[in-house]
Amino acid sequence: MRSGCIFILAIIISVSCAEKETERLGDFYSIENIELPSGLMPEVGGMDFMPDGRLAMCFHRGEVMIYDPQTSDWQLFAEGLHDPLGLRVLSEREIVVMQRPELTKLVDNNGDEVADEYLTISDNFGMSGNYHEFAFGPSMDSQGNFYISLNCASRGDGIWDEVRGEFNPLGRPGRMYSSVPYRGWVLKISADGKEVTPWASGFRSPDGIRFNEDGTLYITDNQGDWLGTSKLFVVEKGKHYGHVSSLVWRDGWNVDPLTLSTDTLNQLREKAAVLFPHNLIANSPTEPIVIPDNVNFGPFAGQLLVGEMNFPRIMRVMLEEVNGKTQGACINFLDSGKLSNGNHRMIFGPKGDLWVGSTAYVWAGNQGLQRIHFNGGTPMEVMQVNARSNGFSIQFTRPLGTKNSNLLNQIDVKQYYYKYHGKYGSPRVDEQEVKIKGITLSEDKKSLDLKLENMKPGYVYDITLNQVVSNIGIKLINNRLFYTLNNVPTN
Repeated sequence: MRSGCIFILAIIISVSCAEKETERLGDFYSIENIELPSGLMPEVGGMDFMPDGRLAMCFHRGEVMIYDPQTSDWQLFAEGLHDPLGLRVLSEREIVVMQRPELTKLVDNNGDEVADEYLTISDNFGMSGNYHEFAFGPSMDSQGNFYISLNCASRGDGIWDEVRGEFNPLGRPGRMYSSVPYRGWVLKISADGKEVTPWASGFRSPDGIRFNEDGTLYITDNQGDWLGTSKLFVVEKGKHYGHVSSLVWRDGWNVDPLTLSTDTLNQLREKAAVLFPHNLIANSPTEPIVIPDNVNFGPFAGQLLVGEMNFPRIMRVMLEEVNGKTQGACINFLDSGKLSNGNHRMIFGPKGDLWVGSTAYVWAGNQGLQRIHFNGGTPMEVMQVNARSNGFSIQFTRPLGTKNSNLLNQIDVKQYYYKYHGKYGSPRVDEQEVKIKGITLSEDKKSLDLKLENMKPGYVYDITLNQVVSNIGIKLINNRLFYTLNNVPTN
């Protein structure tokens, strides 16, 4: 009888251990769908929280609405806007919206929670009437200045007979073009709108623009001509980031950029901090957001989350500075499950939840609003990746339980790069396996040093951690990461 009890107990323990071998991030993060008002086309253009904890949202068809998470009530604040694709709350009575033709301040003068005035902050940029001339933002710096990013036009449509702003024929050739100012640029706009400063050029479709708390400006851009794959940039004043059409709005520029050699154009551009390999992790990245230190959203505080239009996915980005430049790795964060695709806008709420608004274009996306709540615990994940002179150091959220002798057979590394050229996108070029020369596990078993045969700047390192498990046998939830090696550390 006693041996039978022991046998049954052994089965229970065995089953329990088997269940624990695989976790999902959904075990740690729950996703809730928020019901939106009947009749609303829920294509989210922008989101921000008001001081009283309500959520302000703008939608493609022109509405600005306020949602109260406590009561689930919706209030119409403004309507009639033209394709608004971002907003920032200044106070409970003032909201700034980036609509297609202008940056607009919406003001509720009498406190009835409905905007009475629609005030133009700035419309000091060009419009040709092309359908692809989207306008994104605003993000705000610590002095209250606004930053917006302007899409290039598309050869899939033409130019209207009457344009706003100067027409420059040098900016017209190309698949994506900049025939009016300042298409493909980031603009800095003073709080009162009186000063507009062309800040940085070289963007194709910069849907995501956001400052972090230390004043770093991040922008995502989508794969296309002059972008072999989608990218995350750290943006600085006066720099050029690769898409050539916007060069015509530089002071003193007087040639068609497409007549210059690719080598010449390559010398003008700043490299992206992170490349998102196309079809492998992202096709259309959206808004980046930093996980704040003061919220309980898992172990990844200070890292970036980036939305994705085509897949039901949010990515996580781990950055570092090497030789004075930012670079780093991307990995899946949430992937499929209950998460929607078209993840367009994200904001952390007062209680630490991540609110995600989806949108849909003809070619991709979805609609709706979701709230992501951290349930606690420590998911088995890659925590951080750092480049070394001879490989990478990879840190984990939990100690590993794999012996060094087995790790060599459980990790695959590939390297490749993407062409910088005027064609739409790029294949993975010079893709090849990288030999692992050695692996060292740290004393606390929470990091490993991966020694590689070579380190080539300009390449993406595609690292798959097969069958790597924690000290209690839990597999990695996301085991494939992509590190963009712009610079190799010197030590």
